[in-house]
Amino acid sequence: MNKKIISPCISICRTDPVSGFCYGCARTSDEKRQWKDENISEDWKEENLKIILTRMQGWQLETFKESYSHKKNIGISLFKKKLLEDK
Repeated sequence: MNKKIISPCISICRTDPVSGFCYGCARTSDEKRQWKDENISEDWKEENLKIILTRMQGWQLETFKESYSHKKNIGISLFKKKLLEDK
């Protein structure tokens, strides 16, 4: 049995108008909708994570990996944690 794969959203939700990819997670709007579909398989999510990682490089990739790891371990992304701390 696969463990549940959490959404790659790291709370930086802005879409690049040229590529159509989210600046935070590199997903398309369609991929974001699919992640919210309760019938989508964990295998699809795992494969999509691999795909979105190939879309990133440099600081974006490093920021994503750090924040997504924090989200998996603690429950919220680093960006969201910072927003809550600044309130």
